[in-house]
Amino acid sequence: MRYSSYIFDFDYTLGDSTGGVVASINHALAGMQLPVRSRDEIRKTIGMSLPNTFIHLTGIRDPEQGKQFSRLFQVKADQIMALSTDLFPDTIRLLTVCKAKGYKTGIVTTKHRYIIEEILEKFHIAGLVDLVIGNEDVRQLKPHPEALLTALRRLNTSGGDSLYVGDSLIDAEAASWAQIDFIAVTTGTTGKDEFAQFRCLKVIGALSELLADLDEGREHPDD
Repeated sequence: MRYSSYIFDFDYTLGDSTGGVVASINHALAGMQLPVRSRDEIRKTIGMSLPNTFIHLTGIRDPEQGKQFSRLFQVKADQIMALSTDLFPDTIRLLTVCKAKGYKTGIVTTKHRYIIEEILEKFHIAGLVDLVIGNEDVRQLKPHPEALLTALRRLNTSGGDSLYVGDSLIDAEAASWAQIDFIAVTTGTTGKDEFAQFRCLKVIGALSELLADLDEGREHPDD
């Protein structure tokens, strides 16, 4: 069996936007006269939805305050997120190999789609990605499977013919619900042992390990 489509999470899977996220979250908290948080505290929330991030960092569950936090976050994020984001060393090479082999590629993220599109344009790789599903494209964010299922539908492929790569338990759970094969990468804040509760084809330390499989013709990482 060979995959025809490769779908990726973005944050801590393809790239690192920690600086922009930290600045945007603390901008929002300060604007609400709430205590700002440390870089390490915020890193652990990356990949969560903004409402869940607000609850996790503050303990406040008021929906209206959650909406205010999200608005203030986005004002700052629109200014700095793309500029402050870097790609991981093997990201461009991996996407280039997928394109050369004729595979479809997608990104499924809790970020706004236009932010990811700005990042792709910044690194001149928009042509390497067939589809971006952002938070404005779905009603329910990961770990709900809607975003992954939407990506599969728009790529005209199936879960059985596709692979999802992500760095968090949120990604692993979404893959499980969407019934799509999953590879975990530990370039985020989730350790290898934490993924044991989910079915993962592999837990890898970097995208280079997946790239090696593709370069050597092992299109199915279990081969």
